[in-house]
Amino acid sequence: MAAWTLSSSTPTSTSFSISAPLYWFEIGDKRYHGIRRNGSRLFHNGGGRLKKGWRISQQISKEAVEAECKTYSKLLQRQLCISTSTKSLTQGKQLHAYIIKTVTEADCILQNNLVNMYAKNGNISDARNLFDKMSERTVVSWTGMIAGYVRHGYYEEAFDLFSQMLEAGSFPNEFTYNVVLRACANLTAPQKGQQVHTHILKRQFQLHAFVGGALVDMYSKCDLLNCACQVFEELPSRDVVCWTAMIAGYARNGYCEPALKQFCEMQRAGIKPTEFTFSSVLVTYATPADLQQGKQFHARMLKCGLHLDVFSGSALVDMYTKCGSLEDAHRAFDDMSDLNVVSWNTVIVGYVQHGHGEEALRTFRRMRRAGMEPSRYSFASILKAGAILGSQEQGMQIHSQIIKVGFQSDVFVGSALLDMYAKCGNMDNACHVFDEMPERNVVSWNAMIAGYSQHGYGSKALQMFEEMQQAGIHPNHITFVGILSACSHVGLVDEGQHYFNSMIEDHSIIPRMEHYACMIDLFGRAGCLDQAENVIKGMPFEPGVLEWVTLLGACRVRQNIEIGKRAAEHLFKLAPQFDPTYVLLSNIYADAGMKDEVVRVRKMMKARGLKKKPGCSWIEVQNKMHVFFVNDRSHPQIKQVYEKLEELTLQIRKAGYVPNTNSALDDEQEQKEDHFSSHSEKLAIAFGLITISPGIPIRIMKNLRVCTDCHSTTKFISLIVAREIIVRDANRFHHFKNGICSCGDFW
Repeated sequence: MAAWTLSSSTPTSTSFSISAPLYWFEIGDKRYHGIRRNGSRLFHNGGGRLKKGWRISQQISKEAVEAECKTYSKLLQRQLCISTSTKSLTQGKQLHAYIIKTVTEADCILQNNLVNMYAKNGNISDARNLFDKMSERTVVSWTGMIAGYVRHGYYEEAFDLFSQMLEAGSFPNEFTYNVVLRACANLTAPQKGQQVHTHILKRQFQLHAFVGGALVDMYSKCDLLNCACQVFEELPSRDVVCWTAMIAGYARNGYCEPALKQFCEMQRAGIKPTEFTFSSVLVTYATPADLQQGKQFHARMLKCGLHLDVFSGSALVDMYTKCGSLEDAHRAFDDMSDLNVVSWNTVIVGYVQHGHGEEALRTFRRMRRAGMEPSRYSFASILKAGAILGSQEQGMQIHSQIIKVGFQSDVFVGSALLDMYAKCGNMDNACHVFDEMPERNVVSWNAMIAGYSQHGYGSKALQMFEEMQQAGIHPNHITFVGILSACSHVGLVDEGQHYFNSMIEDHSIIPRMEHYACMIDLFGRAGCLDQAENVIKGMPFEPGVLEWVTLLGACRVRQNIEIGKRAAEHLFKLAPQFDPTYVLLSNIYADAGMKDEVVRVRKMMKARGLKKKPGCSWIEVQNKMHVFFVNDRSHPQIKQVYEKLEELTLQIRKAGYVPNTNSALDDEQEQKEDHFSSHSEKLAIAFGLITISPGIPIRIMKNLRVCTDCHSTTKFISLIVAREIIVRDANRFHHFKNGICSCGDFW
């Protein structure tokens, strides 16, 4: 392109009205008007920013356009490229309007730039409209439109356009094949991918590494790893993209050893790994047993001089999180030089997955202070932290932030929001969120069904399931866990059997361990322990800890010693360090008055170095969590708490309360009546009564199952103080009101 030169004179302009000083520029022997601001040119031969190029486009005279249309077309092409790179669609549309007014016949290159601008900026409909009106289309035209579809997730449309391209007799190039293979990979459509591969072979198209890597990636994402390996082996040359695609394919399909072997072969071949390569390998370390190997690989990354960017740093944080080392995950996070929303989300999700709700909330607040705008995934993740803690106040604050940023209509965020309210004990708010959702998916319906189930509203859960099917939403295996749990919690044995059979026969869902555990619980709670044991015996796979401990828990409720002993023996073999086995068996013996057996079980626990998990309860007051342990003396207001508890005890005794101290290890290990009176949930309830205004429900969270005595105590307290008390224990919610519990004393 001809050099741009400035003239010393500034004659009067005949172009559009402007207020800035003008200068002259020359293209060859032609002279045109330009604009000067702050003593510098706003356009030069290197292109320049969008603002510079746009202003010069406005100042070009109509006479110049007519005299030098071809050169002007090149100038506009440059401006469209700048507009595309900056994603400034507003000015891009202004440029497009100016082209319509001044250029009588736009050439194919200019039209391609227009299509590309709209497609890259997400305006797919306008891009396709322009594409369809093109009188001439080159391979660049077709590829640009297909790439636009793929970039914004319109994979079916991308493949359909590729088919039209072939029908039109246009020959794809390596870029076309690459983007359409990406569409097939994202669709998980191996048949479509194989059609593209066949077309490549029929044309005898040289298999570039660029296309080969896309083929490997497509086949691995479509679970055709053998085909991916075959393509990889047949490639005449392999670049780092091909190697990375093959490594990621192995890792994605669970073949960790081959992935690591492939990585070593890559290094022996002299190919330098990228951050994407390292990240693909890090996926293979995903359990606590992999931690040391993961650390060794981290050291190898550092030896290679890899700088922890957003991509590799986030993968490293994710690896340490999955391996259970939150300290190393946090250290890796702090070592990252550049953070984006994905990096923050990764560390927040790590804390949530390990049950560290408070750390997750602190990290989220730190993220906001750093000026990072949360994504919908950020909000969905932090809402889970609120659900873990049972912190409705924190959840409501996050809810207000969601409304401010406009994510309240997002189905992903909405589902997490209603789940949070349900797990914080507020089904009314959960229902309100559900009713206000403009779109609901299977996750939304599952969250409502599970919420009703956990709160003991079995009939509402079943009604929700029927409405879900009427809405055209197909249930999945998680749906039936909620339905079967709902039947179990309210003793609907016949209905539970019906839904279990319907899951298999009507919905073609193969039962998993959790479904069988629900059926064992269903029969066990109803007192049908022989049927519950027969479910275990009839399972198509070996029963695990979940099934046997469910049966043992049912034996404790129904005081069946013989079946309880058999279940415990299986658990001793499967998981000798699993302390709930000893606690439940000891309580079965204690309820039966078999003191010698209680002592024997406790000696077994001591010999194996086991200690029962201490019970604790917590309550949120004025946006602060207050935690209580059994016989707690550490709280600043503990004196007032015990005074209130003593007052309540006298009142409920007069109302007919009789302490139940039968269970020697009943969830908090105390055997004496005075110890039972200081169980953690009783302390939390007393604290709630002296700090929360009358009329407001008291919400308590507990890490273990509510014991029999505390359950009876809470019923009496709800009666004498005329207050609703909601307790979330390890299994379900209990709504105590007017001396009655929503569980019907069946938990």
